[in-house]
Amino acid sequence: MKPRHWAEMGESTFVLGIWLLYWVHRLLGRWPFRLCLYPVVLVHWLARPVVRKASLQYLSRVEQATGALGRKPGRGDSLRHMVTFAETMLDKLLAVSGRYRFEQVHTEGREQFYEVVKAGKGGIIVTAHMGCLELCRAMAEKRGEVKLHILVHTRHAEQFNRLLKRLNPDSGFQLVEVTDMGPGTAVALEKYVTEGGFVVIAGDRVPVSASQTVDVDFLGHKAAFPVGPYVLASLFKCPLYLLGCIHENNGYTIHFETLAERVELPRGKRAAALTGHAQHYAERVTALLKRSPFDWFNFFPFWDQANASARNQE
Repeated sequence: MKPRHWAEMGESTFVLGIWLLYWVHRLLGRWPFRLCLYPVVLVHWLARPVVRKASLQYLSRVEQATGALGRKPGRGDSLRHMVTFAETMLDKLLAVSGRYRFEQVHTEGREQFYEVVKAGKGGIIVTAHMGCLELCRAMAEKRGEVKLHILVHTRHAEQFNRLLKRLNPDSGFQLVEVTDMGPGTAVALEKYVTEGGFVVIAGDRVPVSASQTVDVDFLGHKAAFPVGPYVLASLFKCPLYLLGCIHENNGYTIHFETLAERVELPRGKRAAALTGHAQHYAERVTALLKRSPFDWFNFFPFWDQANASARNQE
């Protein structure tokens, strides 16, 4: 069976399920929530062979590349991977609603980031599907100085925006669906960055309409990565940053670093330059996953993205 593009698989977490999960925790607390959660995760894990296979493939490759697990992963590790994802989903909702205990959040590179913000300089922030990035957004909003424009490549953004507003009516950030990045969207985003805002985009999933990807080494195997973040940074003549989040020290660590002060894509060397930036991004993501290997939440055949994307464009 040919692998499908990740977007064709749909979102396994529905808004109603997320809402119920949140209220179970709110009414009963964390441990009762876990007692309700674990059987649900187990059933989901047993019923979704694609999820199990993708999880084990990733865990095997992260172990081979980094030794982060210290052993050959088995089914129990795959199940733990799913449980980590489910608990992180709860933390996302707690972060958005302002109910997460921010004293459990550690930061790396925060002062560097706020210096950039104070200088009024916008930029492109590339993230990955790891950890609880909603904590980053909530903390930025709490600070009141950072303007974030979060781009997503699914058509579920409107549903999630409604959920975010129900959890926190005063929330200023929202998800913006950009399945098709047209000239008008690019012009609006450039204006936003010029005025000191930050465009946030994931660098570890190939959009359905992606016209170009590059193959780089990720955990010891070739994988397709989108070039969108690097193209935008080049067009807008702005810095490129990495924002990651992982479980550490009984809480989370939010990691911020500069990937490039300026993204140059010279004529005749454009492909090589894009590959270089994507490879650097993949290496920095790998460094975070080495510290917390269960925090990567791409439960689909990740290394087959390039083939699936190509079929969608035929």
